[in-house]
Amino acid sequence: MKKLNELGDGSCGTIVAITGDSHFQSRITSIGLTIGSSIEVIQNPKKQPVLLYNRDTMVALNKNEAEKIMVEVR
Repeated sequence: MKKLNELGDGSCGTIVAITGDSHFQSRITSIGLTIGSSIEVIQNPKKQPVLLYNRDTMVALNKNEAEKIMVEVR
């Protein structure tokens, strides 16, 4: 299990946990990032947001947000 911000370009996995306060969790789940959903990291440059593909949508998360999402890598 790894944090989303630790994954490299092209990595695929399944979201297994979302930490953070209830406002953060509500916002993240409202954009489709839910426990059990599959993700693919498109880009994860050092000083820019993480770009990922989830449920036929591209999503950009800043590093602090991505750090709160735990992924089981496939």
